[in-house]
Order: sequence, then C-alpha cells, then structure tokens
Amino acid sequence: MTPPPLKLDDHLCFSIYAAAHAFNRLYKPVLDDLGLTYPQYLTMVALWQEDGQRVSSIGEKLYLESSTLTPLLKRLEAAGLVTRERDRADERQVLIRLTDTGRALQDRAGAVPACVLNTSGMSIAELQALNREVQALRRALDRSAA
Repeated sequence: MTPPPLKLDDHLCFSIYAAAHAFNRLYKPVLDDLGLTYPQYLTMVALWQEDGQRVSSIGEKLYLESSTLTPLLKRLEAAGLVTRERDRADERQVLIRLTDTGRALQDRAGAVPACVLNTSGMSIAELQALNREVQALRRALDRSAA
C-alpha cells in the first residue's frame, strides 16, 4: 500500500515557518519606521528587558551565533541605540548597553506587537495561550535535539 502524499499544510513545521514569514511582512512597515530589521528589533527587546548584557547572553536568548550577532550589534551601535564595551571583569566578553536613544525607542516599539493583536482576529488571552503552546513545543524540540 502506498502512503498518502505529503501535504505542506499537514506539516506543523511549515505552518510555523509560513507564519514567521507572515509576521515579518506584517512587522516590516512598523520596523521600517523604527529604523530596525526584525533581528535588530528582537535584540532591542532583549535589551529593554535586561540592559547591560553580554553578547553571549543575548545570543543564547535569540538563538543567534556570535558571528551573526556581532555585525548586527555594530549596526545598532552605529545607529546610536547601543554601546559595546569590554567587560572589565573579563576582557574576552563584550557588554551591550542601551543608550538614551535606544531606551527612548521602546515607547515607539509598542506598535509592533499591537499590530498582531489588531490583525489576528484573536484575543490577547488566545494569543498568549498560543504563545505558551509554541514555547512548550520549542522546549521539547530543544530537549530532543540535545
């Protein structure tokens, strides 16, 4: 007996992949107004949550390698949003700190998640529940890969 043909829409991984692209299309005009790319926005969110982090800590949170994150941080620094400085306790480490301009951008960035709420047709509670489910899936996949 021949197995049924595989369909894209039957793959959760494809649904999440396609949703990520839809998020990027939705966010693009808002992020353009902020002068940020999506990875830069996520980096700023991580810093708004906790300022003064090491590059390695930001990379762990965002699942980004240092080779990807360092050029991104240099562009944020050139834009005047962050500073990069060697950690005095460990010269091998680089600390990333928000500038006043970077901190002030947080108020304007509130429009980014709001656009999902406005276009999704879902309530805040539904979006939060979906987020928890996707996070649980990611954790399970991470455990399996380790």
